[in-house]
Amino acid sequence: MKTPKHIVKSIRPGSIAEEFELEQGDALLQINGKEIEDIFDYQYLVEDEYIEVLIRKPDGEEFILEIEKDPDEDLGIEFENGLMDNYRSCHNKCIFCFIDQMPKGMRETLYFKDDDSRLSFLQGNYVTLTNMSEHDIDRIIHYHLGPINVSVHTTNPKLRCKMLNNRFAGTSLSKMDKLAEAGIEMNGQVVLCKGINDGDELRRTIKDLMEYIPAMQSLSIVPSGLTKYREGLFKLEPFTKEDACEVIDIIEGYQKEIYAKYGVHFVQASDEWYILAGRDFPEEERYDGYIQLENGVGMMRLLWEEFKEAYNDMEEINLKKPMVISNATGVLAYPLIRKMSDAMEKKVHGLKINTYKIINNFFGNQITVSGLLTGTDLMDQLKNVELGEKLILPGNVLRSGEDVFLDDYTLSDLEKALNIKIVISANDGKGFIETILGKEIKRKDNGNFVYIDAYDSYGGRNE
Repeated sequence: MKTPKHIVKSIRPGSIAEEFELEQGDALLQINGKEIEDIFDYQYLVEDEYIEVLIRKPDGEEFILEIEKDPDEDLGIEFENGLMDNYRSCHNKCIFCFIDQMPKGMRETLYFKDDDSRLSFLQGNYVTLTNMSEHDIDRIIHYHLGPINVSVHTTNPKLRCKMLNNRFAGTSLSKMDKLAEAGIEMNGQVVLCKGINDGDELRRTIKDLMEYIPAMQSLSIVPSGLTKYREGLFKLEPFTKEDACEVIDIIEGYQKEIYAKYGVHFVQASDEWYILAGRDFPEEERYDGYIQLENGVGMMRLLWEEFKEAYNDMEEINLKKPMVISNATGVLAYPLIRKMSDAMEKKVHGLKINTYKIINNFFGNQITVSGLLTGTDLMDQLKNVELGEKLILPGNVLRSGEDVFLDDYTLSDLEKALNIKIVISANDGKGFIETILGKEIKRKDNGNFVYIDAYDSYGGRNE
């Protein structure tokens, strides 16, 4: 007997599954006579108002449940494997792959390379398309899934084969033609490597991908992340300030052309380019609604705009007694976090905020994002500085849903080492203010802000 893949992990109380007395360890085999390949089959088939569900008990007994329900009502089942299938690993060996640049001895999950198109829809991951069959493409079109995020890197077939170290990489981009013809929305990404796919190759890639508008909604250009663990890997050089200026000039030139023709800016430079070039971030309108925010495109602009909106409606606060607190962040976000902290000191009288720039010694100083900071670097660089009453860290320093850093130090470990209360800030401008104030901001009917659950240390006109 073939072992079923779709094992029930838990049942939501009050759900259809509980009503039909399904239990942990039961296996779902079919819905309406169709075997379930993965989560997309499951979600599509359970939308029907009447379904027949084939269940196998742990002892091998099988039976069919006849279920009548509302069209948008699910069964209330959580499966042991959230994807309901094995995760597909990447078969490429990209010259810029970050996982190949990881030090040894970290937890095993950090070394898994995924290239699974289903995670593109579920989690926003980028995929190269080299791991997708025609069956996969047909299923995306059948279920009209989207958007799918595509790691393009270059549209030059020979160069793409070289960059991905995969002889099929040059032809796999043709799958985008079929997706575009079917109206499947896409987003593109180019990881730029100095002297490889920049300059004229970047111009070629942008021009080629313009042909997919409007099916392709956006294209981000991000620099390759280079750690200090590159021994034996393809030789790559970091970008300079002059390089960043050239990249921005290329992108902004195409933005004007594309906007005139399509009414969108389409191609965007990630925030790192503007910081490296020493240039101001584009105005908010140029980000087309922040489509590629999770790819580091427009994060700094959005954070500043959110901060300004909440800050401008704040009343001034007079503390009953002086207070010192601290922020710590990566090199990339430091200038903006320092700017926002300075502004808060002006409006909250008696407040001093220390903002510390944490250099990434663990991965190397070319890595500047806060999401790759480790407990080790935070501990080493903050142990002998003034921290005050609390230390604020950005939420992306921790593993999602857990209080653990990349190097497996916990939040509790860091608190004990630094002898300080640590508060995790929300990744938005209003949340930044709330974390500093230690209280929630809510709007009055007149549009002004009030402060809820204020600490006793705050005085003034707060409610």
